[in-house]
Order: sequence, then C-alpha cells, then structure tokens
Amino acid sequence: MKKEDKSAIIEQLAATVQEYPNFYLTDIEALNAEKTSALRRECFKKEVKLVVVKNTLLKKALEKTETDFSQLDVALKGNTAIMFSDVANVPARLIKEFAKANKKGKDDAGKPQLKAAYVQESFYIGAENLEALVNIKSKNELIGDVISLLQSPAKNVISSLQSSGQTILGVLKTLEER
Repeated sequence: MKKEDKSAIIEQLAATVQEYPNFYLTDIEALNAEKTSALRRECFKKEVKLVVVKNTLLKKALEKTETDFSQLDVALKGNTAIMFSDVANVPARLIKEFAKANKKGKDDAGKPQLKAAYVQESFYIGAENLEALVNIKSKNELIGDVISLLQSPAKNVISSLQSSGQTILGVLKTLEER
C-alpha cells in the first residue's frame, strides 16, 4: 500500500472516531463470508458502522485524535474490526446475539468477540466486559426512566384522590340511606 493511501485511511479513521461517541474493537476472524455478510446486514439495520482495519493504521489514527486512546493498545493484536455507533449498548447487544448464534461448542466463545470498547468516555478492555456493556442504558432509555420516575408520584396522588373520592361517596350514600 502506498504511503498516500495509508495516510488517507488514517485521516478517514481519525475523522470517524471523532464523529462517533462509542466504538467497539472486535475479533471477527473465524466468521466465513456468509456469516460476515449477515453481521454486516445486522449492523446496517441497527445503524452500526462496521469497518475492518489494520491495527497499525488504527493506532496511528487514534494517536491523531485529541483523546488519549493508549489504553486500547493491548487490544490491537490479531484481526480487528471496529463497530461505530451513536447508541452505547447497540453494538454490545449485537455482538452478544451474533456470538450466541455462532457458538459451536461448550468451550467456544463464539464470534464476533469483544476485544475492547470506548463507550461514554470510558474504556472497557476484554471480552468479560460484554455483559456490562449490554446493560448500559442508552440516552433514550435513561430519559424514559426519568420520566416514569417523575410521573410515579403524580400517578399515586391522582389514584389516591380518586379512590378517596369514591370512599367518601360511598360513606355519603350509606348515611343517606339510613
């Protein structure tokens, strides 16, 4: 590959890293062409950008950004694919579902496999963090939780007023009948 081509790829990767707030480094080495195509289709459906890169080019691209990504250097070994996403937990759920579907045996972890992730300005190194990443709530889920928590006291007050109104009405009817 020519030096100009490499520098263009590095610039493009650096721009993509800065564009997306979350990205996952994965290993998809053992997937055949059919499964890789299926993974790419799932990524497209869930608005996840999947890019296979050379580790050296990715490392140089990460060095060009303003954030210090040196903690990810340990994961830049072997085959690496990057999953970029605006929603923090979507790639983790995708990896978990796809790996579960491609699991061959009891000892097989399944592919794709999480190598590392940069999510919500935090680093997650190793496949053991996949479950924690799956459970991270997205911005919309957190907003929904806050709204439901805010509505809960109001709903309780309204239901109490309605039930007490019916109780008072019942007492008045009883007194009226006497």
